[in-house]
Amino acid sequence: METQATINYKRIAEAIDFINQNFKNQPSLSQIAEKINLSPDHFQRLFTEWTGTSPKKFLQYINI
Repeated sequence: METQATINYKRIAEAIDFINQNFKNQPSLSQIAEKINLSPDHFQRLFTEWTGTSPKKFLQYINI
């Protein structure tokens, strides 16, 4: 049985992979959240907690 931390890690890893593959299309917060089956608000909180930056800032870093 997976722990919640393991589940969250996999979700964030999947989100980062999705962002890396689709950064040219500038996916919205809602699109990324939908991809990993979370609400946009929950996804943003979880992403920021795990990465130390917001999804929007992360997408900006990828674009640079």
